[in-house]
Amino acid sequence: MNKSKMGSGARRRRKRSPLLLLFRIVAWMIVLGVLWCGYLLWLINDVKRPLPRSLPKADVIIVLGAALWSDKPSPGLKERLDYAFGLYKLGKADKLILTGGLDGNGSTITEAEGMRRYLTARGIPNDKLLIENKATSTYENLLFSKQITDRGGMKQVLIVTHDYHSSRAAEIARYVGFNKPIMASFKSKVLKIKYNQSREVLAYTKWKADAIALRFGWKLKVPEIAYFNH
Repeated sequence: MNKSKMGSGARRRRKRSPLLLLFRIVAWMIVLGVLWCGYLLWLINDVKRPLPRSLPKADVIIVLGAALWSDKPSPGLKERLDYAFGLYKLGKADKLILTGGLDGNGSTITEAEGMRRYLTARGIPNDKLLIENKATSTYENLLFSKQITDRGGMKQVLIVTHDYHSSRAAEIARYVGFNKPIMASFKSKVLKIKYNQSREVLAYTKWKADAIALRFGWKLKVPEIAYFNH
């Protein structure tokens, strides 16, 4: 074979090789992304939804915040509050921690304050409600709630949230120091499950990245805690 032809063929292969390498990298990234999303969806869906009466008694019920609509609980938050109210009426705990700050959608009060108003209207006394009104994420919800339970000598907690949120919330609860937190999770009748599970995959991915950063000594920026009986 002519040496010049052999040389031109080698040059063409060298020119193609970076594109081939890029294609392989992109293909592997897509495969890994699909596997990662599948793993998280498995975690999100592999949760227990215990019957309220089967749950053990605890020192406090923690209700994780969600959006307010015009200063009133959104349908999803109302579900969480109604579930927590049912647990309180069953005697599963004598106090509740309501956690959530301003959610940035135009509300004039914090999520926790909106939750307090809803539950007191249903008959729960103010002195049974502990308010944490600074949290802007699930991590902060649980971090600040842990500070409240530590100061109040409360050990066993029931954490109320939707089932799609339960796995990540349980993982974060253990991370911030809750000992064997019990998830009081339930399936929503009003939320769009596919939409919320898709959002949860993104939120779970962010939490995994945050957890790695925290273990390497990088501190997440959180506001000072402010809590009180309201």
